[in-house]
Amino acid sequence: MNRTFAHLMPTTLDADSLADLKPLSRVEDLLLLLQRWVERGWLRALDKAFVAFLADLDPAADSLVLLAATLTSHQLGHGHVCLDLYETLKEPDFALSLPPEGDVLSTPMLLPSSLLKSLDGATWCKALEASALVAHAGDVSEAAAQRPLVLSDRRLYLRRYWTYERRIDAALRRRLAQVETGFSDLPQRLDALFGPANSAPDALIDWQKLACALATRGAFSIITGGPGTGKTTTVVRLLALLQSPAVERGKPLRIRLAAPTGKAAARLTESISHQVQSLQVPEDVRQKIPSEVTTVHRLLGSRPGTRHFRHHAGNPLPLDVLVVDEASMIDLEMMANLLDALPPHARMVLLGDKDQLASVEAGAVLGDLCRDAEAGMYSPQTQAWLESVSGEDLSRSGLQQGDDQHHALAQQVVMLRHSRRFVAGSGIGQLAKLVNQQQDQDARALLAARQYPDLFSLVLKGEQDRALSRLLLDGHGDGPQGYRHYLGVMHAQRPQDLTQIEDPRSVEWARQVLNAFDEFQLLCAVRKGPWGVEGLNRRITETLFSAGLIESDHQWYEGRPVLMTRNDYGLGLMNGDIGIALRLPEGPIEENRQALRVAFPRNDGSGGVRFVLPSRLNDVETVYAMTVHKSQGSEFAHTALILPEALNPVLTKELIYTGITRAKHWFSLIEPRQGVFEEALRRKVKRLSGLMLGL
Repeated sequence: MNRTFAHLMPTTLDADSLADLKPLSRVEDLLLLLQRWVERGWLRALDKAFVAFLADLDPAADSLVLLAATLTSHQLGHGHVCLDLYETLKEPDFALSLPPEGDVLSTPMLLPSSLLKSLDGATWCKALEASALVAHAGDVSEAAAQRPLVLSDRRLYLRRYWTYERRIDAALRRRLAQVETGFSDLPQRLDALFGPANSAPDALIDWQKLACALATRGAFSIITGGPGTGKTTTVVRLLALLQSPAVERGKPLRIRLAAPTGKAAARLTESISHQVQSLQVPEDVRQKIPSEVTTVHRLLGSRPGTRHFRHHAGNPLPLDVLVVDEASMIDLEMMANLLDALPPHARMVLLGDKDQLASVEAGAVLGDLCRDAEAGMYSPQTQAWLESVSGEDLSRSGLQQGDDQHHALAQQVVMLRHSRRFVAGSGIGQLAKLVNQQQDQDARALLAARQYPDLFSLVLKGEQDRALSRLLLDGHGDGPQGYRHYLGVMHAQRPQDLTQIEDPRSVEWARQVLNAFDEFQLLCAVRKGPWGVEGLNRRITETLFSAGLIESDHQWYEGRPVLMTRNDYGLGLMNGDIGIALRLPEGPIEENRQALRVAFPRNDGSGGVRFVLPSRLNDVETVYAMTVHKSQGSEFAHTALILPEALNPVLTKELIYTGITRAKHWFSLIEPRQGVFEEALRRKVKRLSGLMLGL
């Protein structure tokens, strides 16, 4: 028998064969349908493999149970910790983002809405309750612990993520129940750091002062706020507040600072170093306030190739205070590991912007924990205590009243509300505020008015519109730069007569080029397509090559900027680190040879640079364009955000807000098609979880 390649291809599902499938009652039909969804790119191969594993584990498994498991795994890939069965049945296609937006159904395909239209929530829950694969949330038996799925009311979890949620919930409840010994002279110490309260009727409330006060009385606290609200200033003063009495007693606190990425850690290190030097505290206290920030992975002691860490409940971190910055990037699994590794006596303080994008992995921990931050929900007792120690008058704050029992977590959360970066004359600040409030028409009007010198808007006339290339190369006039700037610095500042890589001038030159590159960054919402990271990186590379600014448009060349896509502990480089390839001396002086080295800034606040051979970098990609997700924890003088020409599930107000707030001085919005911006603003990220439901 002669077999051709066609024989190896999957059998086509036409309209008739689809009609014959009974995936809700026949497991083999369900698996066939899921395979077609994988081939179409609707499901991950991982989702299908997981369900096939469950079918092997329980040959008698109900199709309804396997379908629920499939969709739960699929939702994890979209950041949801669990599957809400009833919400899914209301609008299956929307809830599951299936088919993915932009996928034109050119061939017959059974949609989730068609598949689930005859199913009701009670029947689905009943099938799950009866399954040997599903444990009930309240069942703590040994047999239940072996089951891979957990049903909690109407939410279905994969066992691992249910466990993460419970670990976090239990740890935070314990910490919120801890009563910390207060400072007898707390009002005096607060006034020394922040000054006495301003009693003028129109005076702004000092939320930074309130945040410090609240953090002293709990083993867990959160300080949230938008860009420029002073989160770093607040935490430095908090550390001074906590460390001063400890130093006076002769027992200084062990304080550690961490951030999710190397870039965020480096930025915080630099910022804290400056802040600590300006503190009005005794020198012995200042010496005991750390300025070095490490990554969360490095802090916990990551063990390559595993999900485990060196520090855990059995080997806790040797510290008394832990501060974690950019906490919006912390996913559920990492938060569970952090809390496990924290000694019972230690304090944890989370810093972050609750309105930014949630973590890439499953969970929206900071968003879940800050759900009452805007309203405040302080109990009368908490409010009275805050007023007594700070001197601030909260009666004019507009906060809603809560109570200790129903809003226990809210008593340890403070939202900073006054931005010092984006003042009244800042278009970036105005735009970020309107986006955050989902005021799409007002945001559009603000862009169209062109009355702010820090805001730019470009509507493209098509994919080949040269206005895009001009913006990316040259920016806007004298202020906002494009990519020509850093390449100009690379050529103009190159040291003459360099003979060895160790020459201090090499480091200084590399630092200048890296700083110049940070003057501008293009951000994308998506990875694929002409308006995604992959397509735009190719386009920009070709444009720079055509303009004679780089010597090659493929592989390695001088000036190529690269982004680390994974942690490399051997090289000391973290996911998110950016380096630039530079031509530097190599070998004996007399041979006068040069070779490319990739310059990365050292993430220790020293201003140093490390040089790495390109051949040692396995997990890098060109980074003229990066996703908004990857940009979290970074800031750029001029940031441009380019939207795709069609609505996409990732396009939400959180993504646009995060993109806008990466800009320090100038922001440009680039639109291939008008209308997508407004549609995105109307959509808000809603990640399903059951975290801290009772607090």
